[in-house]
Amino acid sequence: MATDAPIVLQTGSRTVSCPPIMNRRHFVQTSATVAAGTVLSSCLSAEQHPIHFEVHGPEGGVPLFLGFPLMASYAEIFGQERAAVKDGFLSRLADRYRVLLVDYPNVGRTMVPAPAEMTPDRVYSDLLSVADAAGFDRFSYCGHLWGAINGLMLASRSDRVSALICGTWPPLGAPYADMLRGGEMQLAEPPPHAMVILRNPEQYAQWRTFYSGMQDWPEADVAAAITCPRIALIGSEAESSVAGIPLRLVERLREARPTLEAMGWTVREIPGAETAAILDPAVMVPEMRAFLAGVEG
Repeated sequence: MATDAPIVLQTGSRTVSCPPIMNRRHFVQTSATVAAGTVLSSCLSAEQHPIHFEVHGPEGGVPLFLGFPLMASYAEIFGQERAAVKDGFLSRLADRYRVLLVDYPNVGRTMVPAPAEMTPDRVYSDLLSVADAAGFDRFSYCGHLWGAINGLMLASRSDRVSALICGTWPPLGAPYADMLRGGEMQLAEPPPHAMVILRNPEQYAQWRTFYSGMQDWPEADVAAAITCPRIALIGSEAESSVAGIPLRLVERLREARPTLEAMGWTVREIPGAETAAILDPAVMVPEMRAFLAGVEG
């Protein structure tokens, strides 16, 4: 990560630069616009492009980074009728937690990275830059599917993650090869559900870039290297596919469970929950809070 790069905050019509390294987080915390317990701002990624994020909840709250599929501009991306998803998570979390949401990758108010630049290293650096700009030194992280992969990278490559919820994705035996193969099959004609988020069909190539970079991912070493409190959480009926290729997420996690538990992971299936439950705060937040309360003391 380019730790010597300045962070830029956009506060209304005023833009200010943050000095690098030691003073950066304090500067961000004291310079951002704060209203009703919410910080809405933008930072620069490692390559100096703006990434939009929001922080909700009390200033002294426990830092919690909510990754994909939740996003800062959720209603703007999916339509106002879907605003209840984001609101439901925040209303159930922001009493105790300082919640960070980000528009990423190249979605909502964020315009980066370009498809050819969305490597795993770039994603890792960008998300840590957002955490820096939000004033999050150490934080709990929760993400599902692609967001869970991001959590595995953050927790294994940095010491910043204090607790990890790896949602709807097996930390071992994951279908990285299937994701690459399916993504390449759909390059010419991205599926309709993908186009809800993408700005144009050419952007779908970002998934080829990302999953190409994950083909040599040392899963066993990564899963063993993560020593913070960690849980692999999945609905018992959760399934997904790409280009018609079944991902067998529940089956894969069940196969990996003995090995993961021997490494110190908690593995939990939510009875009867399907993949859609990852966006149901009434289902997910009680699971999140129960795990986090157990490890926060």
